[in-house]
This record gives sequence, structure tokens and C-alpha cells, in this order.
Amino acid sequence: MATHNELGRRGEELAKAYLENNGYEILDENWTHGKAEVDLIAYKDRTLIFIEVKTRTGTGFGEPEDFVNARKQKLMAQAADEYIYIMNHQHDARFDIVAILFRADGSHRLNHIEDAFWPGMGEI
Repeated sequence: MATHNELGRRGEELAKAYLENNGYEILDENWTHGKAEVDLIAYKDRTLIFIEVKTRTGTGFGEPEDFVNARKQKLMAQAADEYIYIMNHQHDARFDIVAILFRADGSHRLNHIEDAFWPGMGEI
């Protein structure tokens, strides 16, 4: 049985390969700023994409993407602001989720949710 960290790394590898195969240029992996970490930062069509990869082995507690909560979104936004500033990016940016569900037979389902959230929207 894979440990939690191994499962996450495996998911990030699958997400990275999927994105590259679909024309995304991966700029950074596991980029951190303060308490925030962005799993993948990609570039496509003049847009910076900040990507959270969520990997699970079951849906008993919800789909993998359901675990990107408001706190995680806020941290990603803080990291994204810093990255945009450092890179002097003058075009669009968005936040995606790549949700990966591993099945018992070893296969997996990958769901790429583009423009999955905009941090701060819907918060009270």
C-alpha cells in the first residue's frame, strides 16, 4: 500500500504528464511562499495557471476536488500573487484543479477542472 506522500507524488507525476501532453508548459513544481504551496505552475496561451493536484483512493468522503477548501484557495492566491509579482506577469492567471482517483485495480481517473475557483469568491 502506498503511503500518503507516495500517492500524492504519483498523482502529481500523472497530472504533470497529462498537462504537458495537452500543451501546457510546466514552469514550477511544489512552489512555496510562506505557508502556501502550489503543486504545479503552468503556462499556456499567455496565461499563468496555478494548479492544485488532489489524489485519493476512494470517494467515501467526497471527490478529490472537494478537498480544495477556502483556506487552501486563500493560500494559493497569496502564493500566486507573489509569483505573478516576481515574474512580472502582465496577462491572465487562473486556478485549476487536477483531481485523480486511483481505483483498486491500479487504474485511475483524471479530472482536469479549468478555472476551478477564484479565491475570495463566496467567502463570508
